[in-house]
Amino acid sequence: MNDLDPLSAFASLLTDQGRALLDEVRDTEPAQELAVATRLRREYPVGLVSAALGQARLRQRAVVKFGAADAGRMYFTPNGVEQSTRASVAAYRARRFQELGVRSVADLCCGIGGDAIALARAGIRVLAVDRDPLTAAVARANADALGLGELIEVREADVTEVATAAYDAVFVDPARRGGRGRVFDPEAYSPPLSWAVRTALEAPLAALKIAPGIPHETVPAEAGSEWISDSGDVKEAVLWFGTGGTGPGETGPKGAGSGGAGSVCATLLPGPRTLVGRGLPDPQVRPLGRYLYEPDGAVIRAHLVAEVAAELDGGGLIDETIAYITADSLKDSPYATAYEITDQLPFSVKKLKALLRERGVGVLTVKKRGSAVEPEELRRKVKPQGPNSATVFLTRVKGAPTMLLGHPAPA
Repeated sequence: MNDLDPLSAFASLLTDQGRALLDEVRDTEPAQELAVATRLRREYPVGLVSAALGQARLRQRAVVKFGAADAGRMYFTPNGVEQSTRASVAAYRARRFQELGVRSVADLCCGIGGDAIALARAGIRVLAVDRDPLTAAVARANADALGLGELIEVREADVTEVATAAYDAVFVDPARRGGRGRVFDPEAYSPPLSWAVRTALEAPLAALKIAPGIPHETVPAEAGSEWISDSGDVKEAVLWFGTGGTGPGETGPKGAGSGGAGSVCATLLPGPRTLVGRGLPDPQVRPLGRYLYEPDGAVIRAHLVAEVAAELDGGGLIDETIAYITADSLKDSPYATAYEITDQLPFSVKKLKALLRERGVGVLTVKKRGSAVEPEELRRKVKPQGPNSATVFLTRVKGAPTMLLGHPAPA
C-alpha cells in the first residue's frame, strides 16, 4: 500500500481498518504527525497511515465550513475543502429551493457533495454529478456517512452529457480554479458560464453559483442575481432562473423585481435578511456627518449602496467612488455597520500617531477603502499604546486622502 493511487488510497479509508484508524488519528495535531505516523506504521500499512493522517488534517480544516459534527464524519479532498459551499449558505439555498416547491434537483459539478447534503436534508431528492472519479467517490461516501444515501444518487459523468429533464430544478457550481489558481473569466469556468446558462434556460428552475466578483454586465438578462454573505464575509453570487418573480429571504417585497429576471438582491446570513434592489440612482455626495455606515460586502457587490442610504436620514456618500455612507443621525440597519466619527484629518501618519497617543489608544482597528496603505503597515508606524480602543478609516472624502477616527456606534 506504499504507492496507492488517490482513489485506492481513499477506498482504503472506507474499510473497517481504515475507519478505525481515522478514529485513532482524529485529534492529531500537526506537530504530532511525524511521531504518530512512526508509531502507527508498526501496526498499519504505510499508505493507509498516510491517507488517514491526510484525511484527519482535511477534516480539521473543514470544521469552519461544515461544523465539528459533520466534518468529523465526512470525507474531503484538498480542493473539496477549498471550493465547497459553506454549510450555512448551502442550507439557505436548499430552503430557497424548498420554498419554490422543488422536490428534485440535478446538482451538476457537485464536488464533495456539500450542496447535495443540504438539499437532501431539506427533503429534496438529488442527482449529484461530477466527472472526477475521486471527487464522486468522496461525495458518495459523504451521503452514506450522513445517512442521506437514499436521497442522493452520485454519478461519475461529464455534466454536459447528463440529461436533467426529469428533475424539477438544476443547480450548477462550475469549477472556478485552474492549474494556476482562481479563474476570473466566466468563460474559463469548467464548464463555461455560457453552457451553464443554456442549461439553466432549458430547466423549469435553476440556480448557478458564480464568483461574487462577476461583472454585473455579464449577468444574463433572463436571470435574477443574488449576492450572499455569511457573518459579514461575502461568499458567493447566485444567478436564479425561472423563479417567477418570487423573491428570496424574509424582508423583500414579493412580485416583479424581487426575484425574477433582472432582479438584484443581497442576502445576509445568519438571518437571512435580504435587501432587494429598487433601481435607485447613486446617492449624492454630502459633507461628513456624525456617523459613518459601512455597508455589508454583499450589499456593495450587489450595487445596492443606494438602497441602504435611502433608509437613513439624509444618508449620502463621503466620496462618489467610495462605498461609505454618512449621516447626521444614528439609525439601525441590518445591512450596514455604524460608526460614530470623532475626528477627520488629512492623511498623515505623524498626526494620527500624535492623536492616538493623546487619546491613549492601544487597540486600533484599521479599515480602508480607496487607500493603498496596508493596515499592518500603518499599525507598525503609529505603534498604538494605551488602554483605549478606536477605529481608523483610510479613505477619500470628496477626492482627498483622509483619515477618519471613531468607534462602533451603540446598537
